Amino acid sequence: MLLEAQGVAKAYRAGDKPFPVLEGVNLEVREGEIVALLGRSGGGKSTLLRILAGLIPPDAGEVRFRGKRVEGPAEGMAIVFQTFALFPWLTVWENVALGLEARGVPLEERRRRAREAIALIGLRGFEEALPKELSGGMKQRVGFARALVVDPEVLLLDEAFSALDPLTAEGLRGDLLDLWQGGRLRTRAMVLVTHNMEEAVALADRALVLQGSPARIGREIPIPLPHPRDPGNPRFRALVDELYEALTQREEVERRLEEDLLRLPQASVGTLLSLAETLARLGGRVDLPLLAEEGGLEVDDLFPLLEALELLGFARVERGDVELTPAGLAWAQASPEEQKVMFAEHLLRQVPLFARLHQALLQQGRLPEERILLRLQDHLPEPEARRVLQVVREWGRYAGLLVYEEGPRAFRLPAGPA
Repeated sequence: MLLEAQGVAKAYRAGDKPFPVLEGVNLEVREGEIVALLGRSGGGKSTLLRILAGLIPPDAGEVRFRGKRVEGPAEGMAIVFQTFALFPWLTVWENVALGLEARGVPLEERRRRAREAIALIGLRGFEEALPKELSGGMKQRVGFARALVVDPEVLLLDEAFSALDPLTAEGLRGDLLDLWQGGRLRTRAMVLVTHNMEEAVALADRALVLQGSPARIGREIPIPLPHPRDPGNPRFRALVDELYEALTQREEVERRLEEDLLRLPQASVGTLLSLAETLARLGGRVDLPLLAEEGGLEVDDLFPLLEALELLGFARVERGDVELTPAGLAWAQASPEEQKVMFAEHLLRQVPLFARLHQALLQQGRLPEERILLRLQDHLPEPEARRVLQVVREWGRYAGLLVYEEGPRAFRLPAGPA
């Protein structure tokens, strides 16, 4: 056993209000394995990875590395982030050697080890280059070299390939896997946070799926495929489907919490309509991996759209498939004016936040934006409350249910009947 978490919990605070993100998280990472950590956007994946790395402390529970409690950045672990985070005034080798310098390694040894790591990751000849002279893929290779130069036993990857174009990401994943399988890394295990199901199946030995709110490990899915793995192989596709299915499962609850009633997915009306029309064109029921491929959507882009369609009563998501409801099919096939009317009807019937807001406007005539924001902040963190308010403005305007006045920053009903 290299790394384990026991009963880890974490909540963020806004003033005196806690907003739980993780609760009761238990996991184990063993020598010789790559573990993928999956979950919905905002579901705590990156927070958990930072807790494992010792970058932020848990509120409850503990993390142990080699049997010792992690109470700060742990020697023996390194992390690669989505953003390149290179110092623009330092050369490639100087950026790579920063971790060694922080550990007091002498200059000549720093230079030697940095050059070895740079060569290992495929950047020989670029040691003296500045970041501005590198492509995005090359910059991320520098990030990998910076992590690998300290010879970590556990390498943590936080969406490390997601900022790259698909071809570059595939090449870097392949090179990393070749180094891993060829025994050229001193790293004993990797933990990979990703929103890309194909990436998880291509690299990992098993996937841990964060579910619920606050999140915990809800599913563990083995990925027992030999390398190299062919994305066109039926077993590969079946595992991708299983991961999608796990991510669309919901916990059964007896009542909806107030914060759940106030949350709205980040989804523009135009994108929702386009997705509904795509579903209708494909027959009304579609496998989620196929839908993501058809629409060129990543999981973090697709799931908020699906949540919005479900919330509005236009679609159902189950067992890795999405199906338009009769109302959703009618909405996708209606004229633009009919679509607006149907959207308004479903907002008032299906979305409690809109029903409450519309009723308050009927009673008071005008509501200051700040008052609504403060009400949302009673149950949601401020950034989430502001995002929800932005969705309210867009959806309400499209549906013709409300008008937003920029000057007084207030909502009112339209002049004519809604």
